[in-house]
Amino acid sequence: MVRNLIRVCVHGLRRFADGEAQSARRQAMPARETEAIILKTFPLGEADRLVSFLGRSSGRLRGVASGARRIKNRYGSTLEVLSHVQLWYVERETRDLVRIQQCELLESFNKSQSDYGLSTGLAMVSEIAERVLPEQEVADSMFRLLLLTAREIERRGSWQLPLAYFAFWTVRLGGWLPPLDRCALCGTSFAEHHGYHFSQTAGPLCENCRKPGMRPLSKGARELAELFVGRKLDQIELRADASRALTELREASFSWIEFHTERNLQTREFLETT
Repeated sequence: MVRNLIRVCVHGLRRFADGEAQSARRQAMPARETEAIILKTFPLGEADRLVSFLGRSSGRLRGVASGARRIKNRYGSTLEVLSHVQLWYVERETRDLVRIQQCELLESFNKSQSDYGLSTGLAMVSEIAERVLPEQEVADSMFRLLLLTAREIERRGSWQLPLAYFAFWTVRLGGWLPPLDRCALCGTSFAEHHGYHFSQTAGPLCENCRKPGMRPLSKGARELAELFVGRKLDQIELRADASRALTELREASFSWIEFHTERNLQTREFLETT
């Protein structure tokens, strides 16, 4: 009987020690630090925010910013869409959401964020990034593309060229860019003629293969795509008469993003009103 009592006591002490060790490990878990771009935020409870961000070293994550909805909070304007920040967070194995501990602003795009028209462009960029980026997968090329796009929208005071460039390069980086010089069905070369696109096909179609409701992709739009491949966004200046080609290439890129992600882009319809 005494032996059994001793065994029970020893077992209990071991369990207590194991529990204390696990608790100590949880408390001692260090915060991770990453350069990040804020993609979206959502209200969570009465005082918190759910934050989706792309970390340069962590990939896309979602985390809780405690108290971020209070009038007085430690985050200030750091959680605005596409803000460039330095972010500290704690990640636990048993939880899908990380805990955001601190966020410092590296670069603000206040003019774009506070203007309705420009903020619509930022929202489109944000939605596309949310849609195409897998969770916890480092994507440095997309990080640099996002940052370049936000900077150019802010600098130019316009989203038209930056958004078209961003959408085109998102398709290209995703491996979704089809040949733009020939029909995706019959292989006929477009030459001087239009191609046609919509969200139900992975590439442009010719005049004979096109379906009702498809939008045009002119030779000028295809030449613009070649320009985008060869130059960085901040090196491109377009003539006023290139606006139609720019719109065509942007809309074609949107169609291919929708085709490959199998979901419509919600912000797309708002662009026509800004």
